[in-house]
Amino acid sequence: MKTLVIYTSQTGFTKKYSEWLAERMSADILELKDAKKKDDSFFAGYDAIVYAGWCMAEKLVKSGWYFKMSSAWKEKRLAVICVGGSPIDNPRIDGMLKNIISDEQRKYIRAFYCQGGFNYEKMNLPSRLVMKMFVKTLKNKKNATEEEKQMAEGISHSYDISDIKYLDPVVDYLNA
Repeated sequence: MKTLVIYTSQTGFTKKYSEWLAERMSADILELKDAKKKDDSFFAGYDAIVYAGWCMAEKLVKSGWYFKMSSAWKEKRLAVICVGGSPIDNPRIDGMLKNIISDEQRKYIRAFYCQGGFNYEKMNLPSRLVMKMFVKTLKNKKNATEEEKQMAEGISHSYDISDIKYLDPVVDYLNA
């Protein structure tokens, strides 16, 4: 199966997962900015096209182009990979994955989550400021839940919880 992995990455976690997936699938890989420059005939030669992006506020960042293009790729095996800082067992992940794609898109696109981490040193300034304000808000919240306290502590510093094993369901789907 000829596979293309398209990705956008702010701090490196999504790029890492995209490279791992491309290696495991012997796939071609393109950054989103380069994929957008290609014409329709370029994509015709692929059996599977995957978009990998990072999550922010339970949304898949910069995914609009892929979703627009995917309506013409319905005969291909399509997947989106959301990379975020939450552990994969976070109960909110399933809801986020359901909200990322519409009921219609769910007929031809599968959504997956891979835990990545936070890297404040590589975040752009606006993202870093938003995250720091969010952490401060959580830490100062009166009557914060235990979950909120743990979240504030967890995202107050950089960390890496990525692992290639989280790509196993994606690989299984693409190879099915």
